[in-house]
Amino acid sequence: MLKQRILTAAALLLGLLAAIFYLPPPYWAGLMALVAAVAAWEWGGLAGLKMPGRLVFGGLQLLLCGLLMHTGVPLDDFGSGGVMPLLLCAAALFWCLIVPSWLWRRWRLNQSAWGRGLLLFLGIGLILATWVAFVGLRALHPGLLLWTLGIAWVSDISAYFAGRGFGGRKLAPEISPGKTWAGVYGALAGVLLYGLLSLVMYDAPWGYAILLLPLLLLTILGILGDLFESLLKRQAGIKDSGNLLPGHGGVLDRVDSLLAVLPCAALIAYAAYAVLVAIMRNIGSLGR
Repeated sequence: MLKQRILTAAALLLGLLAAIFYLPPPYWAGLMALVAAVAAWEWGGLAGLKMPGRLVFGGLQLLLCGLLMHTGVPLDDFGSGGVMPLLLCAAALFWCLIVPSWLWRRWRLNQSAWGRGLLLFLGIGLILATWVAFVGLRALHPGLLLWTLGIAWVSDISAYFAGRGFGGRKLAPEISPGKTWAGVYGALAGVLLYGLLSLVMYDAPWGYAILLLPLLLLTILGILGDLFESLLKRQAGIKDSGNLLPGHGGVLDRVDSLLAVLPCAALIAYAAYAVLVAIMRNIGSLGR
């Protein structure tokens, strides 16, 4: 099993790196739209959909991504406004304000028709916001997207080894029995080190260390995303969201933390980009 997981992870990483740095923007957006459609197909299963409803749900997700691609958002101009910041803001508010209460109270939406409908609506919106973040961050710079993905990867790896090494008090035993508070502290420490190494590598002034605070926030949100998907799987009575990835389960099992991390990271990048553009415009107007 471990060998299978490593081989699958290596193949996925190599394919992802090639796609991030070499695919033209429309092809990258199309590839991520297909991934979003598969994730939606799996989400439909968590919400209680049967075949062919799950196929229709995945097709709807693909259609929405295609409609946004047709408008050019966010392929070319990351700071163009419109639907993009609205999606990112809505996703960020959901993860920051609603999910903590959801996990605490362990709401079950798959027990009624209206609840399943709401769960499907949330799935469409959250996956679409993640797709927008994938495309938008790469539009700013492929390295920025890869660095942002690194936050989630470092967090997951650090949490795994800290949890295995130290164990201790469980984080949420009713939701995910394997997660511990030691894993949380390990994830925060790992991402903090990741951020510090990034500052050193790019020879950034130490005043930029204030940027480490958003990294810690994104780490916490990634943990919430992981727990949220675990809760949905537990309530649906399944172990993995799918079996597409040998040794890793489904697509949602691999992007659960990214559903929370990427939209929030893209929103931060969007805000920084908008501020920078405004400053440059003001400087330009003063020079005329």
